Amino acid sequence: MTAEQEKATPTDVQPVADKVSDLKIDTVASNDEAEDDDNNEAGGTSKKKKKNKKKKKKLTNIASSYPDGVYPEGQWMEYPLEVNSYRTTDEEKRYLDRQQNNRWQDFRKGAEIHRRVRAKAQQNIKPGMTMLEIADLIENSVRQYVGNDHPKNQGIGFPTGLSLNHVAAHYTPNSGDKVVLKYEDVMKVDIGVHVNGRIVDSAFTLTFDEKYDPLLEAVKAATNTGVKEAGIDVRLNDIGAAVEEVMESYEMELKGKTYPIKCIRNLNGHNIGEYTIHSGKTVPIVANGDMTKMEEGETFAIETFGTTGKGYVIGQGECSHYALNQGVDVKAPSERARQLQNTIRETFGTLPWCRRYLERAGEDKYLLALNQLVRAGIVEDYPPLVDTSGSYTAQFEHTILLHPHKKEVVSRGDDY
Repeated sequence: MTAEQEKATPTDVQPVADKVSDLKIDTVASNDEAEDDDNNEAGGTSKKKKKNKKKKKKLTNIASSYPDGVYPEGQWMEYPLEVNSYRTTDEEKRYLDRQQNNRWQDFRKGAEIHRRVRAKAQQNIKPGMTMLEIADLIENSVRQYVGNDHPKNQGIGFPTGLSLNHVAAHYTPNSGDKVVLKYEDVMKVDIGVHVNGRIVDSAFTLTFDEKYDPLLEAVKAATNTGVKEAGIDVRLNDIGAAVEEVMESYEMELKGKTYPIKCIRNLNGHNIGEYTIHSGKTVPIVANGDMTKMEEGETFAIETFGTTGKGYVIGQGECSHYALNQGVDVKAPSERARQLQNTIRETFGTLPWCRRYLERAGEDKYLLALNQLVRAGIVEDYPPLVDTSGSYTAQFEHTILLHPHKKEVVSRGDDY
């Protein structure tokens, strides 16, 4: 998920993602959806010939794999500023961290679900699938891993982003969407998982044609730079400046023309609050003069967007993403709008949602009431964010936890 406000690394810069030796991630994450053995049916010992069919393992509540409630940790990194070097071994800071263990376990549970779901997505998404099929694949997997719990307890943190090509963010299919994924598409897969309102926000870009590799390499390197530079007492402007320098050292060639990779300057990383995907601070991906500092205990989504276009997005197209505006005390303009508002509040609270989720909650013939809520300011709509038509955009994103002693890239996996 992206903030709606606000260039590609020298090739000798080693991305943080390459340093996988520090990971403490359960190896079953990428294998949970692996297909079962064939029960030795093809061994030739049976007189009856049986078809060598592979059965897919049914997804089960992830809690059954971790009965003690302790989930895999993410990647640990020390803080970049020398002034914070003492934190690594300071016993008081470690004590303070242990006092928040339940909070950290919620994030780690969400991150483990995220890794398993995206592994399933990466293994199964193919050209020719519709956007609805892809969204169902991802979202139903999340629901199965949390045991189909109530959406406000745990589950999907926000609508699954499946933005294509020049669309950078905030597209998920509405019911009846006929868009089909093509071999030449560049798709941003933005998945949110929450446990008790603690949201893990992480995204990757999926392509099938290697001609887009420089674009993906630029954005992945830029995101890893942002992750590396982030930390307690670090100024937001400094993170943006570092990301911009990395991103804009890349270029790519398409049809004989060379395109510089640019940062999409009005898309940012962001604070994550409980049940609030965009909370307070934004993390720029260009130098913007913001001298605000990151602070101990905060959670951030570090995300960067690269483009072959203008480097600036606008809202355009049919809307699918919505969220209740917090702190708005306005009476619903009609009885139907009031009923819809109650459904939204009881089902999602302040978590973002899309039209498909309303329909899943039993709502129909709701568009007039929904538009009334938007016009009244009770609900905020988030239309797709697009760069120049014909351009290509990419995204990578991780969630980081600023512990008292170290930072944890909780969503890190062996894929990115």
